[in-house]
Amino acid sequence: MISLTLSASALRQSCSGALRRVRVRVRLPTPASALGSSRRLLAASLQSSSSPISTVSLAYDLHEPPKPVVDKQTSPIIFMHGLFGSKKNNRTISKVLARDLGRHIYAVDLRNHGDSPHDQRHDYLAMAADVADFIRQHGLKEPTLIGHSMGAKTAMVLALQEPNLVANMVAVDNAPVDARLSSEFPRYIQGMKKIDEAGVTRQAEADRILEEYEKNFTIRQFLLGNLHRPDGSATQKFRVPLHILGKALDHLGDFPLKHPSAVLGDFHFKNPSEVRFAKPSLFIRGTQSTYVPDEVIPLIGHFFPMFELVDIDAGHWVISEKPEEFRQAVVRFLEPKE
Repeated sequence: MISLTLSASALRQSCSGALRRVRVRVRLPTPASALGSSRRLLAASLQSSSSPISTVSLAYDLHEPPKPVVDKQTSPIIFMHGLFGSKKNNRTISKVLARDLGRHIYAVDLRNHGDSPHDQRHDYLAMAADVADFIRQHGLKEPTLIGHSMGAKTAMVLALQEPNLVANMVAVDNAPVDARLSSEFPRYIQGMKKIDEAGVTRQAEADRILEEYEKNFTIRQFLLGNLHRPDGSATQKFRVPLHILGKALDHLGDFPLKHPSAVLGDFHFKNPSEVRFAKPSLFIRGTQSTYVPDEVIPLIGHFFPMFELVDIDAGHWVISEKPEEFRQAVVRFLEPKE
């Protein structure tokens, strides 16, 4: 069992949009039997996670800076969306960050999203493997990973599994813990399947159906952004494979490093004693969101010992809700330090 201690001063601090470094203390098991058990489970985990994964070639948009400071293969940024999102969701912020940082930005579609291929397997090990292959295929050197929600956990897994492939990382409103997905996601799948079955020809028809499952207009528009007309048909269908994503929901709240775990409330913490990303990492959380509560901060610090934390007064959709605050946090983290 892992004993977790978060200093009272860390809990009292409020970022108010400014960067701060959080100090954590994590006490890991010391008895030899506990350490032996941990190492055996870790070895089994790594053996399992290294089993062959059939990767897919990711679709992407390349956003070029007006005044590049390096070429497109050197220190680029790879931007990863969340569940039901796509590369187009990050188009505006990618252009802005490319301008501010002078770096090329690859906004990718993760598997089973956007224009990327569909595959029956949809989990973080597979998504991280896809991005690792993307880095190698494009000859990218020292990339920065930025991911929101599902994309954030994909970035964390890749950084922990292949740290030599990544320079640094920005995780937006997610943490390296097991947590239940909210009940809204199965509801979205149900509503989207009903739209597919209805054979709608206009988005307004789809919106009326989806309103039974989601009252928030902005969220409905986000989900309906996945509609398209296949093969020139008048009927609109969802581009994302709803049957695959529906089956994947049960484990998309998981963090896939299979080690002995400690339990705190509804959160299950994996033992990170031998897996760390010892390079700069930025965690951005929405203070109105429940995805990164104070209880998980110690585990972030142990998986990512050089992490910084920024709080932004927003919900889970931090980037779209507070784009300027998000831009400032990322630029401050990535701009060259004197």
